[in-house]
Amino acid sequence: MKVTATSLPDVLLIEPKVHGDHRGWFVESWQHARYRDAGIEATFVQDNQSFSPRGTLRGLHIQHPHGQGKLVQVVQGEVFDVAVDARRGSPHFGRWAGARLTAENKHQLWIPAGFLHGFLVLSETALFSYKCTDLYHPEAELSVRWDDPDIGIDWPLDGPPTLSVKDRDAPYLRDLPVERLPR
Repeated sequence: MKVTATSLPDVLLIEPKVHGDHRGWFVESWQHARYRDAGIEATFVQDNQSFSPRGTLRGLHIQHPHGQGKLVQVVQGEVFDVAVDARRGSPHFGRWAGARLTAENKHQLWIPAGFLHGFLVLSETALFSYKCTDLYHPEAELSVRWDDPDIGIDWPLDGPPTLSVKDRDAPYLRDLPVERLPR
């Protein structure tokens, strides 16, 4: 397994070891001791999947309280995945890191609690999977606009994205009450 630091401390790009032969391939997508040794000390309590067509943009989302660390990967297709530091007082507050995750490269992104998360579907469709360190708490969820100019994410768009009403109408990061953000 290869682990690469991103431009944001604690957000890690993971390349699991893939074993392949004439029958196909096998990958160990989570193994507690190995990931712990790589710096991911997490206990996962919920797994999620989403399926979306090209141009769908989901995010930017965070929970606070009840922060969720997420280990994300693409099972089918390709996405551009993004983490944004939303921890008040962090020297990296409002900065982002992104990675292309595909079914072919089998890369994963570790996004610790305290970071906004979102992704854009680049392939015809994508099946996206993520392990979470806390349960979903709708009352604790916050959304930030995907196109917040203060964050300045360079989304690889080829037209306007398909958004939920919640994501379309989300506030800018600067407009969230500071007490709603994690430390």
